[in-house]
Amino acid sequence: MNDLKSRQRRKAYDVRNEQIDKGVMSRIICAQFVAHPVYQQAKTVMWYVHCRSEVRTQSALLGELDAGKSMVIPYCTKDEQGHNKLGLWWLEDFAELVPGMWGILEPPKQRWGELGKEVAPEQLDCVMVPGVAFDRNGGRLGNGAGYYDRLLKGVRADAALIGVCFESQLVEQVAMDAHDVAMDIVMTEKNLYAGKGRQFSN
Repeated sequence: MNDLKSRQRRKAYDVRNEQIDKGVMSRIICAQFVAHPVYQQAKTVMWYVHCRSEVRTQSALLGELDAGKSMVIPYCTKDEQGHNKLGLWWLEDFAELVPGMWGILEPPKQRWGELGKEVAPEQLDCVMVPGVAFDRNGGRLGNGAGYYDRLLKGVRADAALIGVCFESQLVEQVAMDAHDVAMDIVMTEKNLYAGKGRQFSN
């Protein structure tokens, strides 16, 4: 399984890196995300801040900061046992952020855990999830560090998990282990796919 995952990951990285018109495609995907009824009804939404060749999210997120919702972003940290963990930060202004691990914008370390800014996973109503590859049944392949799988196990059962990717990142079937978390919806610039878990209407 790990060999298959590694092969899928390498191929998907190449495809994502080669994707043309990333800016245009990303705007289409983010507009679909914002327009979806699940997002519209949500009060607390987690976005990711893109890096490298991921679907670009920053301009869309910036435009949504005054939308009347609580916008949350993740940052890479460790739990008490030293395992990879995503902290969750209530974002009010991009000026709060600094380049962190892998150059991804995040809150400065001295503010991690700040009262009133940290958000618990169970507070999330809707979660935007990046990935290296997805399939049309909601299967997701990440970078392999386990950050998102650990986070997603802590969200409420009625919170929508929405994977976003370029259509070129779709594979027939993602190699998934028992601990991997499937998406409820996968969005691309061309289509919207209902995952295997909780079904949300289009």
